[in-house]
Amino acid sequence: MKIHQADFSKGKVSALILRVSFPLIVAEFVNLLYNMVDRIYIGHLAENGSVALTGLGLCFPIISLISAFAKLFGSNGGAPLCAMERGRGDAKEASRVMGNSFTLSVVTGFILMMIVLIFHKPILYAFGASDSTYPYARDYMLIYSVGTIPVLVTLSMNAFINSQGFATIGMVTVIIGAVLNIILDPILIFVFGLGVKGAAIATVFSQTVSCIFAVGFLRGKSVEIKLVISDMKPELGRCLKIMGLGTSGFTMGATNSVVQLVCNKCAFLWGGDIYVGVMTILNSVREIYNTFINGIGGGASPVMSFNYGAKDGTRTRKASNFTLFCVLVYTTAAWLLIIIFPKTMVMFFTQDAAMIEAAVPALRIYFFGFVFMAFQTSGQQTFVALGKAKQAVFFSLFRKVIIVVPLTIILPYFFGVYGVVLAEPISNVIGGLVAYCSMRHMVMPELRAMEAEKAS
Repeated sequence: MKIHQADFSKGKVSALILRVSFPLIVAEFVNLLYNMVDRIYIGHLAENGSVALTGLGLCFPIISLISAFAKLFGSNGGAPLCAMERGRGDAKEASRVMGNSFTLSVVTGFILMMIVLIFHKPILYAFGASDSTYPYARDYMLIYSVGTIPVLVTLSMNAFINSQGFATIGMVTVIIGAVLNIILDPILIFVFGLGVKGAAIATVFSQTVSCIFAVGFLRGKSVEIKLVISDMKPELGRCLKIMGLGTSGFTMGATNSVVQLVCNKCAFLWGGDIYVGVMTILNSVREIYNTFINGIGGGASPVMSFNYGAKDGTRTRKASNFTLFCVLVYTTAAWLLIIIFPKTMVMFFTQDAAMIEAAVPALRIYFFGFVFMAFQTSGQQTFVALGKAKQAVFFSLFRKVIIVVPLTIILPYFFGVYGVVLAEPISNVIGGLVAYCSMRHMVMPELRAMEAEKAS
């Protein structure tokens, strides 16, 4: 494979972002695909497939919480800091940031593994397990927990691969794990008859191989900033800086699980089991459409971080503006597709007539404010990329916790079960505009001052 590193200081900013984003979009889609394939395989078990699938589903909010730590140390924390230090020309500090992030991932992975191994039963029951679903959830989580360290290291270190301009290698890291998981799942689940345990073993093995690949690449000759043992010794101030910036991404990952639990509970109270299924469909459709948004945001972030560190306000500002433009065009097209073809979207996930009838209007409502995700993405990603930790954390909490959760509880009293669905578009509009306008007010004057200083 020809290894090519993008130079964030040269070339057209828009073309650079698209070039870096493409592998990330592919990686996001592949990662989403193999999560969905897991559910399909388990759901088709000859005996107790639906119960096993429910048990597996109980594990996903917990897995999301675990994965959120990778954002804390990697994509939203250490990786932007590393890119900024590269932009400043301080390769040694960039290496120390990566080394400290690696150590944080390993130590946190071990702690989380022990917590799950010791307290898995009360945790699973707190997340909604019953006596019939608990055995399946337990079997999956106990095995998955053993792989917590390679999972966190893979996700965290892959962000540093991307932040140095090796987006294609970052994509390969994800594809290696996804392909192995897709191949191993049916073999272990059906051929060896391991069921849910087989799915967990496949996931842990696949992530371990991806981990070895990512760490091996970062220790190789191709990278500018290498992962070296001497830089893994944690330094308190540096670790706090990493976690301070990464808190916004961690908050978004963690609160997504909380919000999903609240939405499912309210959907059940106001609409019964069928609307819990509807919420699953809505979130699945959203996951599919978010792959592009996440890819563009991930591609723009290192470009902004590097040029901000290099005090190039013009290129930083262009990267932020292009992120808004690109995502705005995409979300408008996606929204139109959903408005015109909602039934087609729903039928990817169910053929049940009652479920389709309930999900079609809900889908139209849920995605009504989807175009405003462009403002949320541009505002939030700019704050993260430029190291504005407090603002990034606040706007993560603002949309999900301050707006979505209260509205999900209150609106059903006025609009019935559709109030649960209506909370999301309202949060998109308010949260997106407030985040973007605040970013423009706080960040753009600083970038223009950089431009003026460079011109003089």
